Amino acid sequence: MKIKNYINGEFVNSISNNWLDNYNPSLGEVYGEIPNSDSKDVEKAYQAAVKAFSKWSNTTLEERSIILSNIANLILEKLDDLASAESKDNGKPVSLAMQVDIPRAASNFQFFANAITQFASESHESVGLDAVNFTLRQPLGVVGCISPWNLPLYLFTWKIAPAIAAGNCVVAKPSEVTPMTAFLLGKICNEAGLPNGVLNIVHGLGTTTGQAIVEHPYIKAISFTGGTKTGAHIARIAAPMFKKLSLELGGKNPNIIFSDCDYNKMLETTVRSSFANQGQICLCGSRILVEESIFEKFKKDFVQKVSQLKVGNPSEKSTDIGALVSQQHLEKVKSYIDIAEQEGGKILYGGNRVEVMNCKNGYYLQPTIIEVSNNNCKLNQEEIFGPVVTIMSFKTDEEALWLANDVKYGLSSTIWTNNLNRTMQFSKQLQTGIVWVNTWMLRDLRTPFGGAKESGVGREGGLEALCFFTEPKNVCIKYN
Repeated sequence: MKIKNYINGEFVNSISNNWLDNYNPSLGEVYGEIPNSDSKDVEKAYQAAVKAFSKWSNTTLEERSIILSNIANLILEKLDDLASAESKDNGKPVSLAMQVDIPRAASNFQFFANAITQFASESHESVGLDAVNFTLRQPLGVVGCISPWNLPLYLFTWKIAPAIAAGNCVVAKPSEVTPMTAFLLGKICNEAGLPNGVLNIVHGLGTTTGQAIVEHPYIKAISFTGGTKTGAHIARIAAPMFKKLSLELGGKNPNIIFSDCDYNKMLETTVRSSFANQGQICLCGSRILVEESIFEKFKKDFVQKVSQLKVGNPSEKSTDIGALVSQQHLEKVKSYIDIAEQEGGKILYGGNRVEVMNCKNGYYLQPTIIEVSNNNCKLNQEEIFGPVVTIMSFKTDEEALWLANDVKYGLSSTIWTNNLNRTMQFSKQLQTGIVWVNTWMLRDLRTPFGGAKESGVGREGGLEALCFFTEPKNVCIKYN
């Protein structure tokens, strides 16, 4: 199947007519092609967007809200087809896409369909000066949205929905590794009545297509989710051009377990927070820190639970862990497992490739648990982004906090405790953008999302996203 670019409401080949292979990770086979777009295609998309901007930015909030709601409803109507496409493209279990990815994509559009009608500006009466100040929040113009491969439609829509809700037009690039649901979204937008040029989707490599979006002199803002190195590269280009930047980057998140926790609830959730989506979620708790008094019990119970997870064909309902997204990524993840013993780590479970029946060339890997004793090892300091977690013990609250913060990343953290004082102190002192207490991945779309340190800059979600995609302008009126 040939995927095409979506520009000005039409599906078109790249101008060069060059193509890239698109792989099915569960089979390790090419099943389609995508355009290998370049700066000429990005310029074509920009021209469509800038032409549409004048009219779209002046539509009523009610009209925008209705169209976004239409998109949300159509995503849910096409749940089965979209989940199947997401699984085929990404390697994740269909059941996960059905329960999480596709419903969340619909929720993103529905949330901002509602939020834009409640997005209020401020006014200030200057008492005694006979003046009033008020703030206009105006759309930026044409913005760029670049999304990753791990949660393809979920994160693609997380950026696009607030951008167009706020009145912007978009040039967007999904990951070249997982382009299918973005292609299908274009069809949905046409069906929903989104005007031509408001959303333009250009497929291709990050080094060419993504680079062209970031470098474009008139694209006003870049919203990017992906690796920290790529985020730094984007910042070096975009910052001197004075573009607005939202960068949601890597994570090496601590999962801190105290002996006073609800043990069974913690154990069940920790299995999920370690290996959901094959560990390919920036929010996975990849460093498990356990209080010394329960460390041996946790090790035994955790290994036993993880050993019950089924690695298998993503299309089977019984599958817990599907294929990794690509051969290249599988090799990267495996390279970290291979150095474990060199760094003094002990593999407690997993670490090997898995051959799945009728999918012998697929990119499957056992969920892997590695015990470490030194927080400075690569396994604890570098983002692996796969089904690999490390575990180590701590003795005191102070040690746990130090270990948790002793990385260059600061995206999320999880605490398991029933001690209120500890909860409050850790919530304040953990150097992360998100702190979960006695839960994981419980998201309210109204809350700000993003990280500290090398996990990025800016915040997405709720009013934060609408603020990012608008420019505030103060108006001061003096009267007699």
